[in-house]
Amino acid sequence: MADVTVKELADVVGTSVERLLSQMKEAGLPQTAASQSVSDDQKQSLLLFLKKSHGEAAATPNKITLKRKVTTTLKTGQGGKKAVAIEVRKKRTYVKREELDLEAEKAKEEAARVEAAAPVAAEAPAAPVAEEAPAAVVAEAPAAAEAPAADAAVAEKPAANAKPAAKAKPATVEEDAAQKRAEAEAAQARQEENRKKSNKTVDKKRVDLRENSRFTDGGEDDRNRSRRGGKGKMKGGRGRQQSANEHAFTRPTAPVVHEVELPEAITVADLASKMAVKAGEVIKTLMKMGVMATINQILDQDTATLVVEEMGHKVTKLIADNALEVAVTESVSYEGDEQPRAPVVTVMGHVDHGKTSLLDYIRRTRVVSGEAGGITQHIGAYHVETDHGMVSFLDTPGHAAFTSMRARGAQSTDVVILVVAADDGVMPQTEEAIQHAKAADVPIVVAINKMDKEAADPERVKSELSARDVLPEDWGGTVPFIPVSAHTGQGIDDLLEAVLLQAEILELKAHFTGPGQGVVVESRLDKGRGPVATLLVQNGTLKKGDIVLAGTCYGRARALLDENGQQVNDAGPSIPVEILGLNGTPEAGDNFMVVESEKKAREVAEFRENKMKELVQQRQQAAKLDALFSGMGEGQVANLNVVVKTDVRGSLEAIVASLQKLATDEVRVNVVSSGVGGITETDATLAVASGAVMFGFNVRADNAAKKVVENNGVDMRYYSVIYDLLDDVKQAMAGLLAPELREEITGIAEVRDVFNSPKFGQIAGCMVIDGVVYRHKKIRVLRDNVVVYEGELESLRRFKDDVAEVRQGMECGIGVKNYQDVRPGDQIEVFDVREIARTL
Repeated sequence: MADVTVKELADVVGTSVERLLSQMKEAGLPQTAASQSVSDDQKQSLLLFLKKSHGEAAATPNKITLKRKVTTTLKTGQGGKKAVAIEVRKKRTYVKREELDLEAEKAKEEAARVEAAAPVAAEAPAAPVAEEAPAAVVAEAPAAAEAPAADAAVAEKPAANAKPAAKAKPATVEEDAAQKRAEAEAAQARQEENRKKSNKTVDKKRVDLRENSRFTDGGEDDRNRSRRGGKGKMKGGRGRQQSANEHAFTRPTAPVVHEVELPEAITVADLASKMAVKAGEVIKTLMKMGVMATINQILDQDTATLVVEEMGHKVTKLIADNALEVAVTESVSYEGDEQPRAPVVTVMGHVDHGKTSLLDYIRRTRVVSGEAGGITQHIGAYHVETDHGMVSFLDTPGHAAFTSMRARGAQSTDVVILVVAADDGVMPQTEEAIQHAKAADVPIVVAINKMDKEAADPERVKSELSARDVLPEDWGGTVPFIPVSAHTGQGIDDLLEAVLLQAEILELKAHFTGPGQGVVVESRLDKGRGPVATLLVQNGTLKKGDIVLAGTCYGRARALLDENGQQVNDAGPSIPVEILGLNGTPEAGDNFMVVESEKKAREVAEFRENKMKELVQQRQQAAKLDALFSGMGEGQVANLNVVVKTDVRGSLEAIVASLQKLATDEVRVNVVSSGVGGITETDATLAVASGAVMFGFNVRADNAAKKVVENNGVDMRYYSVIYDLLDDVKQAMAGLLAPELREEITGIAEVRDVFNSPKFGQIAGCMVIDGVVYRHKKIRVLRDNVVVYEGELESLRRFKDDVAEVRQGMECGIGVKNYQDVRPGDQIEVFDVREIARTL
């Protein structure tokens, strides 16, 4: 039995706590408070003390009799209309084992003495003894009422054959005592046998009860017993019941240390759940660590580890969120030796230095004529069969807005051709191209273009590039400088030879068999074909029908197209190809790979998308908190909301990046929504809800979107050149700037004398010494060239007439509003505040 407190023991006994404590003190027990626990031995000591104090000689009871009464109702008759009450009474007696053993020993000793005295007893008359013994047994039968019915029947048989006790002759006292002892020994033996049988039955039921203990709290056996009317309970109607004073849950006395497994990112609520604490406790701990967080704040693995250790728990395992992604990536393997592959060449340079014209001559096509404004605004990918071998070209834009696109081009290329106009020299985007190439550790081949022009000066180009650590070979450097002309074809062969020579030095190799891997060069949303992505295969072979995983997008390659729009069945290393069948437009620069099943591709894509959303949420939350503290005491920042839709992903990223760079301390561009494809009704509705301006870059709005735009007056503009879009945004942002307040002094009057007027109070007699004094303008009163008052004119008079203005060289009377301390010699300065529109 579990220990209980003094208060609980008092409730069970039915006495007060104070009385129980006084009795325990008299019994010599150490308890002095109601919350202290009492053990089983202490309970026995207290019980013995109370019995002795009440005059009971026996320390412990020899026999305990339990009585039980169960009343049930039985419905009889037709339909169970008549109810009959049934009362079942049961009584069971338990005798201590020690007492029974002692009595059994005494019975054996008495039996031995009786056997020894048997010859003596035989000489006595037999009839009285034979007749008395059954009677004694019958007389003692009620005392053994607890014996089973079978034993009672055995005990009654001798009584039926015996003669009446009245006919028995009296026996001696010794014989009578011997008979009674024998009868007591027989009754004691029967009780011992019955006790053993009862103990076996109870032990068996205890075993059954332990076996069935798992079927509790609504288990199947409990439900079956309930349907059978409770037949599954123990004999006597007693089931497995919990004591009213026994608690099912014991509150831990020591702090519980939880073992926590942490993923790479976890919310505050989930972290609190893992440690079995309230989220408020975790937030409090974070605040002590100097981190402001909410219940939905996402914590990184390091921060969560510090919080767990700070709260006294233990981190057992750090779970990598990208385990699935790593498993899919490592599943791609190649067999066999690598073989030489064609080089991938990226053409870089400043705007209008002739990059695309150079490729145009090599490919014998007219690519420039198809570009808006003669400017390349996409990444073009081509592979060309030349006399010197196959070469793949990536044509990147040269405008500063496409810096990120050029960076991706440099990271996926083997050789960079830096195009510099011989008549223009090194420009800002030329320097950026050099930086990208050096950062990617890619060899450079300089093409000095436009050599056919009269103003061409190749030595100037060499000198300017040498200053930027690009040394030509003929000056002792390692970079080949090739003079070329995209119009006449001068030096084109030399340029290709130099590129292939660099490729041979690099010893470019790849696996031609196995699943395809590479990089996404460009992606767009085609109205008729859906998402179209331009991929550059870098390893293995991409085949039609493969399952492709590209960034957060996946799908089956329904068709492969080369740069001329012709369908192909496969594409090997260094071959650019367009793919149809993805479920979205992947980001330019994302890696792609061929996976075994669409299920794995979908799982990895969904994991990447969820991770990206979590990162975006983290940035937004951090931005909110940072803005909360940094914005205290500052004015409101004006926002220009825009919705941008473009034809390809690369242009979209370049435009969004350029718009964000236009932000100032007072006004910034907020890109509400951006995407690839035509302008839809959803985009127009979003623009209406957010009050945004819509920009379409090489895309148009459908009919549903046009209706929304017309009905709500949304400002929607189409562009095909990025310069025009950025200029319009700058003008719109300038309109949101607060105007500049500029003061202009219109006139100065000198006070010559001061008069008192009963109507206007103090009047200053003045002479206008500069400009014009106006009646409704603001003024300042200057004394010794120090401003002593700033206000406005109350009255302006010339002689007795009110006038609106008084010019230089004329006298006038000026009444200053709410100021009565004008003195001779003061100057009254009249000024005006004008608003000047600001520009970025």
